[in-house]
Amino acid sequence: MERRLKDARTCLSLSNTHSLSSLSRRCACRWLGASMSFGVGGGGGSLGAGLPYQKFVSFALEETRLRTTLTPHPSQDKFKFIKSSDDNTVFNALSFSAPKIRLLRSLTIEKKNSFQVLDFAAFSEPEYDLPIFCANVFTTTAQSIVVLDLNPLYDTTVHKDYKDKYYKNIMPLVQKYSELLPWGGKITSESLRFFSPIVIWTIFESTEHNHHVLHSAFMDYYKVWLEFIDQAIKENNQVTVAQNREQQHKYLTWRTEKDPGYPLLKKLIGESRAEDLVKEFLFEGVNLLGTKSFLDYFPEYTSDDGSINKKRSMIGKSFETRPWNANGELIGNAES
Repeated sequence: MERRLKDARTCLSLSNTHSLSSLSRRCACRWLGASMSFGVGGGGGSLGAGLPYQKFVSFALEETRLRTTLTPHPSQDKFKFIKSSDDNTVFNALSFSAPKIRLLRSLTIEKKNSFQVLDFAAFSEPEYDLPIFCANVFTTTAQSIVVLDLNPLYDTTVHKDYKDKYYKNIMPLVQKYSELLPWGGKITSESLRFFSPIVIWTIFESTEHNHHVLHSAFMDYYKVWLEFIDQAIKENNQVTVAQNREQQHKYLTWRTEKDPGYPLLKKLIGESRAEDLVKEFLFEGVNLLGTKSFLDYFPEYTSDDGSINKKRSMIGKSFETRPWNANGELIGNAES
């Protein structure tokens, strides 16, 4: 088991990505295969497959409805009922829109006695430059891999004004959880453009206590995102709106191409349905918000023959520990 956990961490560090849904496909599949053979973790009240991720979703929807009116998104009708070829796997997909919110969607997957997935995200309308709420959790009976963040629309390592606007005053949030949910291992400098200084990236034992902490963090982070929504002022400058739209499209393009869950989805619901779920539900808007391709945004992934380099080799230095200080400033501690 220790060897598998080490391999999983190594795999994650090589993924160049910012969340569970952004692991490289090959590594994610290897991790999924290993995780299914894990036994129940020892001590602390280990959890089985009954982990109620629906309570995370219910909290978010209830909190949102206290502030605005949610309307079912068109994608909800198409993906509300997803039937797996595996009778032991259950999908639950919900999606909504609201004033200022282009898309709020959740996907939970549970394979009995094996694994559970929570993929929750919320996107503002392009008239607002708000961060993207992102919660990705992959849980087995032994371990949980977690990314929880307010993903910046603009790279905070480049746009200091954006970092100060949204993250300067909420840095105590990550300090509150950094010891309880410690840094999960190496990420690359490439990945930092999709992380904020308050990101929680962690791997922990699946115990009741740890998942209680995670639930608390989820609630705190989501409340902050809703405060941003409440305070957001509509942008009327069409050039700025276009920039916001392009940045959101860039994010969606990255996530669509990097999504590691596609092989698993393909296995569970078929290739065509899996592709639709990724492009029209998980990262809805990738076909609507812009026309640029993955290689337009990320030319460094171009292979000699002009196709996308599927190896996704690491770019830049990697960070073994949290690469921001208490003020949200990027610091060193990187390895070549």
